[in-house]
Amino acid sequence: MQLSRRRTDVRAVEQRPRHGWKKTTWIWIFLLPTVVLYGLYTIYPIIASYWYSLVEWNGFDSDQKFVGLSNYKEVFADPLFWNSFKVTLLFMLLVVPARVLLTLLLAMVLNSPKLPLIGVLRSAFFIPVVTTTAIIGVVMRFVLDPSTGPINSVLMKFGFSGVDFLGGQHLALPTAAVLYIWKFFGVTMIYWLAALQTIPYELYEAARIDGAGTWQLFRYITLPMLKPFLIIITVLTVEETFHNFDLMYTLTAGGPYFHTEIVEIYIYRWAFAAPIPQLGHASAAAVIFGLLVAIVGAIQLWGVYAGRRLRGEQR
Repeated sequence: MQLSRRRTDVRAVEQRPRHGWKKTTWIWIFLLPTVVLYGLYTIYPIIASYWYSLVEWNGFDSDQKFVGLSNYKEVFADPLFWNSFKVTLLFMLLVVPARVLLTLLLAMVLNSPKLPLIGVLRSAFFIPVVTTTAIIGVVMRFVLDPSTGPINSVLMKFGFSGVDFLGGQHLALPTAAVLYIWKFFGVTMIYWLAALQTIPYELYEAARIDGAGTWQLFRYITLPMLKPFLIIITVLTVEETFHNFDLMYTLTAGGPYFHTEIVEIYIYRWAFAAPIPQLGHASAAAVIFGLLVAIVGAIQLWGVYAGRRLRGEQR
């Protein structure tokens, strides 16, 4: 009996690696299409952009003239690049505080178990997220049209003059920021709802028994417990605001007079919209912008680490 058991154990041990190898093989087979497509449309363009930033090339001819760091010098000397950089940062400053703070207030309301139709309300605020951003931009251009748009038509009926929301130099960027906040409001709301649901409800009940009011509950329970999530959600929101090409391009295409030209539109203009495309110049700007995003990504990793550490200290 003991000899037969030993033989059975040996066979089982010999078969385990083969079974694990087969399982791993099938996993890679199913992942292969994703890996190939990700490599072709993400990894390869990133690597190629570094090479293109060192050459002079219009994207059509086969000849690529190596110019070294000349493209980077031209980008740094171009005032429109720094203008697009300023617009990108200004857009971030308009969007991030509103998205983080307003969604926190809304999430606190929607997190109440006593609120009726809570599922319907959450879905209503999340619906714009699943709508295509480019479609929202096209539709909003019609809605905000200064002459035929429904909003200006209502204003004119009440005796007000038409407002050029997307054509005014001082209104275009704030209008785009408001639409961007509305479009992705539901994403940040979900973040906060997930964070709020980590707070034990018993803490609120015990505090109410001790006579704490709404402000005391928020100040001494909600806010301290949400500090780790505040860091993570803020950094995530900052990184998301750097990628708003589709909405901004369909709304204003960078106008009027470059007042809404973010870095992504600047890159697109040099690479595809110029009479003679300059892939080298556009790639150099893309590499610089990529370094900025990488720095934000590093801050994001730090934020996740800091959030976990704060969370551990609270426990």
